[in-house]
Amino acid sequence: MLLALTMLSGCDSSESTATQVDPPEPGGTLQVATRNSATTYFLDRDGEPAGPEHDLVEAFADAHDWQVEWTLLASTAEVLQALKAGKVQLAAAGLTHLPSRDEHFHRGPTHTDIVEQLVCHRDMRPLPRQVEEMAGIDIHVTADSSYAAKLQSLVNQYTGIAFEEDSRTTEMLLTEVAEKRIDCTLADSNIVRTVRRHFPHLEVAMNLTSGDRLGWYLPAGQRPLAERADQWMASTEGQASITAVNQRYYAYISEFDFVDLRALNQRIDERLPAYLQLFLQAEDETGMPADLLASLAYQESHWDPQAVSPTGVRGIMMLTQNTAQSLGVDNRLDPAAAIDGGARYLADRHERLPDTLPEPDRTYLALASYNIGRGHVLDAQQLARELGKDPNSWEDMKEVLPLKADKRYYPQTRYGYARGYEPVHYVQRIRNYQDVIRPAIEWLPLEER
Repeated sequence: MLLALTMLSGCDSSESTATQVDPPEPGGTLQVATRNSATTYFLDRDGEPAGPEHDLVEAFADAHDWQVEWTLLASTAEVLQALKAGKVQLAAAGLTHLPSRDEHFHRGPTHTDIVEQLVCHRDMRPLPRQVEEMAGIDIHVTADSSYAAKLQSLVNQYTGIAFEEDSRTTEMLLTEVAEKRIDCTLADSNIVRTVRRHFPHLEVAMNLTSGDRLGWYLPAGQRPLAERADQWMASTEGQASITAVNQRYYAYISEFDFVDLRALNQRIDERLPAYLQLFLQAEDETGMPADLLASLAYQESHWDPQAVSPTGVRGIMMLTQNTAQSLGVDNRLDPAAAIDGGARYLADRHERLPDTLPEPDRTYLALASYNIGRGHVLDAQQLARELGKDPNSWEDMKEVLPLKADKRYYPQTRYGYARGYEPVHYVQRIRNYQDVIRPAIEWLPLEER
């Protein structure tokens, strides 16, 4: 006993002296702190929790038969304070693993590769492209963040660099840069990639780190729970969950196109208001979400009711003559008739798919059918079965649909050749547009929606 007490007294690590707490029992509750953002936790258009951190934590909890009690906090600093005070068992808030944090908390598993980026307004001249050029620039970063730690290290190495820690979130500071209220801020690349579509004037001036990882943190006494989390994240199930999160929230985001996204944001202001009530009415009548219909229409015509293609499709929803006739649309250039017809057509594509097909895969396949035709989608689903792929998984169908243009495969299909790569890009672009259009609709006052 004396020897044991002597060994304990000579141990300086707070983790060593902290009482180790067992993970929850099956059926118990896992207490988790996070913050609201598109890359962590948010409520979707149906009021359901979503987000990369949300999905990963829920999958981890489900694997252990736990319920999750979420604590939503305003900033990274508040999340870390809650963790330090022992109010939660896990922090999942887009946290970069840092040596300074490792001194106070137990490091959990990582799940996302990121780069810290200096982001400024596109019009800033000259844009800082080297660290030395950051001198004299007004830089704000989220308080107690990894960005502040990085900038402090640069302050210690270079002359003239200064920054201000701000209580606001990274997303809010990016908004401030977009509105030219501050010069620049630092943000993780996954946040920049998501937010930049809403603010096309944001410019990545330079990368300031490489090889960083986002992950979870736990209080020092939660080593057993941390080990459980490490094992799950490294397992086949955990890796599959990471892949699913990447596919749901990031993989569809195309390379940034400043011209395209600038035009979209301008047209949201200039064109969308004229047709918004028609999209909302179509949602009421068909169940197809207004933001999805608006995104589809933007992909088809850029909200131009007079649009005409060389192949004869026309109108804001770019309906073919045969499709319009089958829907009872007499004038495809009438936006009210065209939006109603296009919504009913998409709803029909959706309804013809099996009820057992999960969302969002069912919607993505319905969009592919709208674009390329139901027959070609059915061909691709049969081809998926023959190749050992899942015909009800959009991730698998993204690989199979392009084979409709491959002479090794399409001669054996019922409907023959098709540019199968087109619906893959078509769905990707609509998803990208929808992320930008959805907030524009949600932010409108109720009387305007």
